[in-house]
Amino acid sequence: MDGRSETNGPKDAPAIEADDAVDQRLGETVRLLRQRAGLSIQDVANKTGLSNGMISQLERARAMPSIRTLRLLSIALDVPISYFFETSDPADVQRYIVRKNSRRLLRLTASGVVKEALTPADNGQLELYELTLNPGASSGTDFLQHTGEKAGYILSGSLRLWLDHQAHLLEAGDSFRFPSVVPHMFDNPTQQAARVIWVTTLRQTDSPAG
Repeated sequence: MDGRSETNGPKDAPAIEADDAVDQRLGETVRLLRQRAGLSIQDVANKTGLSNGMISQLERARAMPSIRTLRLLSIALDVPISYFFETSDPADVQRYIVRKNSRRLLRLTASGVVKEALTPADNGQLELYELTLNPGASSGTDFLQHTGEKAGYILSGSLRLWLDHQAHLLEAGDSFRFPSVVPHMFDNPTQQAARVIWVTTLRQTDSPAG
């Protein structure tokens, strides 16, 4: 999934423009965070295991990252993953409350995933999201491991959760929790969109809210 924007048919002009704007904003965010940290593209490649070419393409909005790629970048750049989200209208931001129409969004068009932040962008020890996975959507092509815990609840549709290379097909009403050090990834192998409440705790070195 990393670095490939595959489409199954033509998009209308507004959709293309929206996707381009998302890619451009993500690329600029990655570049600015890398420069702020005083890191070269090679430094980030060494920290993440991604290629120089992939990072360069991301920064130039020539590729769309997967959830796994963003998690690796957040760790390498020492920022919460929420840094990559679209910002909300400042007038709608509250310290402890997130209104339905004020959620921060992360649209990963190549991966088929929309991630909505349900927790405020203030200090905290966990993250709460609502994930929408289109048919065929996934977190990426490789397993991810890091410290912390993850948990979730399937609101609708189906989620295939891979834990330690074993697949578990979860349906609406099912739930899960696992240590994030367990190799994990997920996808939606069905022809119906899935909605999932997703909870993750921060690593000890993570900044709050990300």
